[in-house]
Amino acid sequence: MIALNNVSYEFAGRYLYRDVNWHIKPRERIGLVGKNGSGKTTLLRLLTGEYELREGSISRSKSIKVGYLHQEMSETSTDEAIVDVAMQAFREAMAIEAEMNDIYAAMENGVDDAQLNRLGELQEEFERRNGYQIRSQTEEILEGLGFSTPDLSRPLAEFSGGWRMRVILARMLLEQPDLLMLDEPTNHLDLPSIEWLETYLQNYEGTVIIVSHDREFLNRMVTKIVELAHQKLYQWEGNYDFYLQAKDERDDLQKRKYENQQQFIKDQEKFINRFRAKASKATAVQSRVKMLDKLDKIDNVESDGPRVNLKFDLARPSGKVVMELNNISKSFGSNHILGQAEGLIRRGDKIALIGANGKGKSTLLRIIANTEKFEGERKEGHNVDTSFFAQHQLEALTLNNEILQELSEHGSGLLESELRTVLGCFLFAGDDVYKPIRVLSGGEKSRVALAKTLVEKANFLLLDEPTNHLDIQSIEVLVDALKNYLGTFVLVSHDRYFVSKVANKIWWIEDQQIREYPGSYEEYNYWRQKNQPTAPQTKTVVEKKEKKAPRTNEADRQLRQNLRKVSQQIEELEDRLERETRELKKLELEVSSPEVAQDHEKIQKLSAEYDQQNRTLAALKEEIDACYLEQLELEDQLND
Repeated sequence: MIALNNVSYEFAGRYLYRDVNWHIKPRERIGLVGKNGSGKTTLLRLLTGEYELREGSISRSKSIKVGYLHQEMSETSTDEAIVDVAMQAFREAMAIEAEMNDIYAAMENGVDDAQLNRLGELQEEFERRNGYQIRSQTEEILEGLGFSTPDLSRPLAEFSGGWRMRVILARMLLEQPDLLMLDEPTNHLDLPSIEWLETYLQNYEGTVIIVSHDREFLNRMVTKIVELAHQKLYQWEGNYDFYLQAKDERDDLQKRKYENQQQFIKDQEKFINRFRAKASKATAVQSRVKMLDKLDKIDNVESDGPRVNLKFDLARPSGKVVMELNNISKSFGSNHILGQAEGLIRRGDKIALIGANGKGKSTLLRIIANTEKFEGERKEGHNVDTSFFAQHQLEALTLNNEILQELSEHGSGLLESELRTVLGCFLFAGDDVYKPIRVLSGGEKSRVALAKTLVEKANFLLLDEPTNHLDIQSIEVLVDALKNYLGTFVLVSHDRYFVSKVANKIWWIEDQQIREYPGSYEEYNYWRQKNQPTAPQTKTVVEKKEKKAPRTNEADRQLRQNLRKVSQQIEELEDRLERETRELKKLELEVSSPEVAQDHEKIQKLSAEYDQQNRTLAALKEEIDACYLEQLELEDQLND
């Protein structure tokens, strides 16, 4: 399809690649990876012919059709309905349809043989191009990418940049290019749309090249990794996880070769310096000097990026209950997001709020942050210090500040070296930290706002899509930081790998209620798949459900109240268990003290108290276990 032959490319005074070769074959699914600035996007633009090549050559099949989705396409705007914009993929078929309609109109004034012959030819060609199915096909793809049926007739200009990207992606998928290149395609997609896109691309007939920071998407999608590093292209068969393992093995081998060569060079230089002045060794010395001059130097292994252990301290711990949400209701006109919903956030909860766009995830996050109006009760716990990261937080940045200055003013006393470490993890290195915020791109401002959120020493973090503008290495740093974070957080994210690494509870919004799964994302996913009927069973399951009387809203509300009471009872019992355990330890110390050991009467009294305390603790543990069982039963009933 496409072959790169000894390609070198210089950009801004440095070479991104030197003498690289790459043969792109039909039906490959390729992940293009590399550090920020390594030239991934530039390489894609070279493949499209957008950038002119000066060294080497790129050979293409003459008939090849290339599609390239990139982030700048989000600026596309028109008053055309989104279904019509997506249907531009079928320009030839639509031109045929327009000519057919012209002939139909002309035939109202009379029919001649030439018109009939031309109409027959057009109808045959239109049918060959599946022209009668193009609208339904377009609607199916748009709805797969998250658009509702009423949305399809709305103008593209009414949608945000992320939704416009979906329309452009739909048009590109409908065009079915031989080579489809996608630069961060999941950035503006929710989880159901990402899963739909994965299924679609796995059956795609053409070749697909993907640049993405979404590890799970790469693992599911690609069968080959092409890495840009050291001005070269390295190719690996397999998915992203296999590439990481193979790359580690390669780097270990290269590091050993480098160290061996360095030792060899030192040995030769030692010989040269020792015998340089001896005439009898002159020939041997000169031989070694020439050998070192001609030696092909092996490069040391370069770091992949920031792999530091960030630790974000808390100014103070919060109380056991961080936030209670009682009877929360929220609507936007006729769109009801929440209806008398309940939620409880405890200290140490690491909650991922997941689900499709438009279900109210960001709205709920703003309600928790108290920046969104709502009906109901939001009860904040004791000593809760909140830090909120969302796209609108970019407006809170001081535009005239330099990046380092902005963090320094909100860094809770961190040293400049510590702030530089944080900024390095979020892709600001060297003199970049002195850039004024006003000159930064939207993505760069987002990274500054995220770094600022994390250095504020808050004990309760609210994070809305924190990984959107980070590369894979920076996401790993954020994962490590959040895993070691001693506070509580709620985050919204569609990055499955990220969620699986950091969350210990899963929340989602369903039937205007906040639903909770008390476990990791893998456990939640297993539970979801187990509780979702497979296609052949759907009819049977539906029939069974129809026989069961639906639960009323009042019954649902009663279940939630009972669950809340049980949760509070568990918390009170655990507090009491903690107090009684302390009392037991005091008795143990008193019984074992030398003064008491000589007082037989006191020993008997303390021993009786000790036995009674043990029985109290055992009874408390049984009561707590019973409450946990009741809690699980209530949760099962709510999820039924």
